[in-house]
Amino acid sequence: MKLEEMKCVPCRGDEPPLTEGEILALLPSVPEWQVVVRDGIPQLERTFRFSNFREALEFTREVGELAESEGHHPVLVTRWGRVTVTWWTHKIRGLHRNDFIMAAKTDALYRKRSLSEPT
Repeated sequence: MKLEEMKCVPCRGDEPPLTEGEILALLPSVPEWQVVVRDGIPQLERTFRFSNFREALEFTREVGELAESEGHHPVLVTRWGRVTVTWWTHKIRGLHRNDFIMAAKTDALYRKRSLSEPT
């Protein structure tokens, strides 16, 4: 099953974060995402590009709706023509499989928008 077809599972907080090997195994599933480390915490991050602020804001709203439906929430930074999405699991101070699932679902939202735009 593809990551974007999976559902997030509740993270109790007593689970260990993904190991470096597990992260490296999952990264090819979300090739446009980068692992960034902030305050010692690995996070998945990607910046999406848009032609104006309105499109960026609408994508931000869509990602927010997705986050609510899955019960897993990112950091969203919306600027003119760009939205940066950052996923990690706060309870475990690191990456969980849920973060990769949500990155894949975010990619699917972006692809859907790109396919629906007139050429």
